[in-house]
Amino acid sequence: MALPAPPPARVFAELVPGQAPIPTPTPAGHGSPPALSGREVHVSGSAELSAGPDRARVSLRLGSRKGAAGAARSSVARRLEYIAQSVRQRGVPEENMTVTEDFSRLENTYQMEAEVCIVFSDFGKMQNVCNLLVEKLGTSVTISPPHFYHTPEAVDTLRRQVCVAAVGNTHRKAQEVCRLFGQSLGKPLLIREEETKEWGGHIDSHLSNSLDSLTLQERIQHATAYASCRVFAVFEIKGKENKRNKLL
Repeated sequence: MALPAPPPARVFAELVPGQAPIPTPTPAGHGSPPALSGREVHVSGSAELSAGPDRARVSLRLGSRKGAAGAARSSVARRLEYIAQSVRQRGVPEENMTVTEDFSRLENTYQMEAEVCIVFSDFGKMQNVCNLLVEKLGTSVTISPPHFYHTPEAVDTLRRQVCVAAVGNTHRKAQEVCRLFGQSLGKPLLIREEETKEWGGHIDSHLSNSLDSLTLQERIQHATAYASCRVFAVFEIKGKENKRNKLL
């Protein structure tokens, strides 16, 4: 049976001799050899990074059904005030909390319903607030599982970080290649971002019902975003490596 063909070799670095320079005319009697043009090293490098979600949104639902309209409103209002007070006391800005109310009449009764959405940037505070409300309000409030997501600023930061990391890896690879041949790495002549990929994470999108059984840590992991970047770079080769720098 014939053996499978070996995979093609992957070139990650290439030493390229510079082109011969065009001689520059010099005055008579002052003919000096033209300076050698610089050589180049072509290198590709990549990096992959991840970032956990930086925001969590929690929804709370509460309601009351009474024979009198005022009683239904008052019951819900007291609990809303307690929720708002608990959130403020734990350092969550008021603008991170939104309240929607719905008042209706059903037969001979009045029904008041409210939904509170709270956005947390500190997941420890989120757990403390949710635990307190469950303890103090019990079944009179329904708390949905937290939804974790990334803000646009967090996504942009991840993209910048993975690109910078790829450039850094490419530079280190070029240094190692030059040292292998006893050369000294010079300045970059070209740095080009060739490919970027992003996957995972939920950018402010609701979780599906199939994920309701996940634990808190599993939800955070499920919302973690990943990004990779591949960079191509060309560096100048200055010449022989300085022995003193080599020892360092």
